Amino acid sequence: MSIFKIEGGHRLQGDITPQGAKNEALQVICAVLLTSEKVTISNIPDIRDVNKLIFILGELGVKVEKLSKNTYSFQADEINLDYLESFEFKRDGSSLRGSIMIVGPLLTRFGKGYIPRPGGDKIGRRRLDTHFEGFINLGAKFRYNKTEYFYGVEAKNGLTGKYMLLDEASVTGTANILMASVMAKGITTIYNAACEPYIQQLSKMLVSMGAKISGIGSNKLIIEGVEILHGCKHRILPDMIEIGSWIGMAVMTRSELTIKDVSWDDLGQIPNIFRKLGINLEKKGDDIHIPTQESYEIKGDLDDSILTVSDAPWPGFTPDLLSIVLVVATQAKGSVLIHQKMFESRLFFVDKLIDMGAKVILCDPHRATVIGLNHESSLRATTMSSPDIRAGISLLIAALSAEGTSTIHNIEQIDRGYERIDERLRSIGAKIERIDNTF
Repeated sequence: MSIFKIEGGHRLQGDITPQGAKNEALQVICAVLLTSEKVTISNIPDIRDVNKLIFILGELGVKVEKLSKNTYSFQADEINLDYLESFEFKRDGSSLRGSIMIVGPLLTRFGKGYIPRPGGDKIGRRRLDTHFEGFINLGAKFRYNKTEYFYGVEAKNGLTGKYMLLDEASVTGTANILMASVMAKGITTIYNAACEPYIQQLSKMLVSMGAKISGIGSNKLIIEGVEILHGCKHRILPDMIEIGSWIGMAVMTRSELTIKDVSWDDLGQIPNIFRKLGINLEKKGDDIHIPTQESYEIKGDLDDSILTVSDAPWPGFTPDLLSIVLVVATQAKGSVLIHQKMFESRLFFVDKLIDMGAKVILCDPHRATVIGLNHESSLRATTMSSPDIRAGISLLIAALSAEGTSTIHNIEQIDRGYERIDERLRSIGAKIERIDNTF
């Protein structure tokens, strides 16, 4: 186990390039199971969750070759389906929520897919009903072993396309059902589909493999099944969550920072929400430039009522950035209500911010009111532990701005979503050290 030791109060300076998008990577890497031909994917982030998925695919029989730093080739021409029922798979698959997305490709290509109940962030229950209801709609038979927490779907005679209205616009659910549909017989319509840029990227990759998909970018996808898919080359978008995290780091440390090659067209509401907090973001080509700001004032609603920032399905504001917005608001001028609708445990990290001197009122598991300090009172250094990826990076941002030296435990959670974050922070002036804690 390792810890981060952060000496706060130092300003950052320079350029930073965001990593490839974690959420897209988990989807498109699973899609390599749809073909026996070679698939090459570039801009893959070197993070724990993605590396774990690549390991699982390797154990499943996928031939994995690392071509360069962030580029891999995959060839799923000799799949070992027996691995799916092994103790090793039950152990490995249960530690990664993204492993659920191997089920759709395996089901449509091989007629069966199994998965242990996936783990991941400790942010509340994350239901899988949308995935399996979609597979059942396509003709699969579902079973669940309550003793071993093991899911299975089988379709010995193949899948058949069908119209379906998803009960929620689940991103991973949409991705999984989409991948299952591309080789189903006939036409599949997925209404209330998630339409995030990463779903669009997956759809474009599948089309380049020979799939027939219309409605890309909307919440209604229409898929005409094909018999076979081919290899392709695909490049992953920059990670919008990491981009938002770098914005938070710059603002909280009152630093000047340029975030390179952010793919502005795929950022949705992110720049708008930060601007509502009073933050000056400059668009320079495809870069975001954040000038030094000694103060930033939260803008109220048009009727001067308190600003509410809440999450919503795309093109609404992503829930993965609410923790960062909350931390940034602690040093703003003014107040804001943060409303986390999706996960009931994601705001519980605010007790650590309160320990650091932040003025935050946790109204209930889903809502917190933040009263900004306007940099008139700095946060205090403390010792804390990272409960999940996004809370972890938020606590790291708070530590970078705090007076004194903070310690963060359980940083493996941060490593699940952020590539070499300590090295990259040091390159722009942060005082952060990774220490192996063997006690």
